[in-house]
Amino acid sequence: MTHASLFSGIGGFDLAAEWMGWENLFHCEWNPFGQQVLKHHFPNSISYNDITKTDFSIHRGQVDILTGGFPCQPYSSAGKRLGTEDERHLWPEMLRTIQEVQPRWVVGENVLGLTNWNGGLVFNEVQVELEAKGYEVQAFILPACAKNAPHRRDRVWFVAYSNKVGFSTKMANGKLGRKFGFTKCDKSNVWDTFSIKSAICGKDDGLPTQLDSITISKWRNESIKAYGNAIVPQVAYEIFKAINEFELMINK
Repeated sequence: MTHASLFSGIGGFDLAAEWMGWENLFHCEWNPFGQQVLKHHFPNSISYNDITKTDFSIHRGQVDILTGGFPCQPYSSAGKRLGTEDERHLWPEMLRTIQEVQPRWVVGENVLGLTNWNGGLVFNEVQVELEAKGYEVQAFILPACAKNAPHRRDRVWFVAYSNKVGFSTKMANGKLGRKFGFTKCDKSNVWDTFSIKSAICGKDDGLPTQLDSITISKWRNESIKAYGNAIVPQVAYEIFKAINEFELMINK
């Protein structure tokens, strides 16, 4: 499987893809700190900067799964919730990239606030527009604590599959969701040795300290911001494993 990521940050999706043994074809991140981290840990991936100025059509037919945690600030309850009026509303750019690349799978991630901003306008828009491009779509609310992280961190995840090859996932019936290896949000196990102090390290977000172990100016502040924006790769990993099972079904 080939994987590519948008709004890549410090590589949460890319790390989960690496755990799967997939090839990370390219990533796209405008933040200089994130670029340095990605370059260091994923040197074989093609690196892009500004999604609004990049034509991804050269990768058409090359990407099995395209991921992206499109910017959450426009919908986050911690911000002004300007939504589509916010210059960081970049879902349209991700949709354009999907159209150019035409991946078989798309996984998008955002904050829980996306589901109720303006009556769920953008939440519904994402699904409708993906369906218009030929994808079957299912949205899931998955918290980090479902993988026993020491914090809840609810996020909405969009899992979309292109039905152009004639295979129906029937995700609306919950068949894909039941394959996720999640537990109830309860006591920790494998996270017991992880610090929960984001100001020091990002282990509470499931990202190894080595992922940002590059000495650059303002390292500490940039590291804290990066961890705050990062996805929890353990959650993405469970989604990827479910996708992999469906791929095996297709091949059979």
